[in-house]
Amino acid sequence: MKIATFNINNINRRLPNLLAWMRAAKPDVVALQELKASDGEFPAAAIEKAGYGAVWRGQKAWNGVAILARGTEPILTRDRLPGKPGDLEARYIEAAVRGIIVTSIYLPNGNPQPGPKFDYKLDWFARLKRHAGTFIKQDLPVVLAGDYNVAPDEIDIYPTRSWDKDALIQPASRAAFASLVEQGWCDAIRRLNPEKRIYTFWDYKRNRWPRDAGLRLDHLLLSPALASRLAKAGVDRKVRGKDGASDHAPAWIALR
Repeated sequence: MKIATFNINNINRRLPNLLAWMRAAKPDVVALQELKASDGEFPAAAIEKAGYGAVWRGQKAWNGVAILARGTEPILTRDRLPGKPGDLEARYIEAAVRGIIVTSIYLPNGNPQPGPKFDYKLDWFARLKRHAGTFIKQDLPVVLAGDYNVAPDEIDIYPTRSWDKDALIQPASRAAFASLVEQGWCDAIRRLNPEKRIYTFWDYKRNRWPRDAGLRLDHLLLSPALASRLAKAGVDRKVRGKDGASDHAPAWIALR
């Protein structure tokens, strides 16, 4: 079973890129972030024609998350993160697909920091950890997939000082990610590549894609009930180099 996460950065603008990648890679499940489309603007017909069922929660011009499943309909289990009923941003969705719960997470960026946006990021992280803890307690097979907007360690960002003040690499952001993983989650890509520099995001600015000046922001965390089934993990880097590409590339795992 192949499960991928992909910050598509505007699903309608990047739809040809998305469909071409799905035809080539044949993922069984895809968690999408940054749809930048309202619910009614989601390209459901094109996704269905490609052979995928879908659940989604859109938000016009911003945010938006979806889960696609090849040859079946994902069963929606939650379309927002619990803990703050007044938070209406479309950043979390989860669904059951073939006996596994898969999330699509678009964690807040948090810039500029310090400030209210960074506080929101850390609060959102705390809410995610509380919710994720319920999966651990119930020993459920879960993949927490998404764009976490955190490069967890120095190996997850190209050698530079230019991001030192950015929310993506602040000690508090990294500590929040580490605290989540320490509940018992397996960081799949890092588990299979403990010392390799692997990136999933290359900013459009400053020629960062040609220079391979990237960050690893997109993660797939496996619950203990799934970790032993991890067979492969990687990033489809070439997708980032296509015309009209998102600034992220798909990250994926394969389960036995």
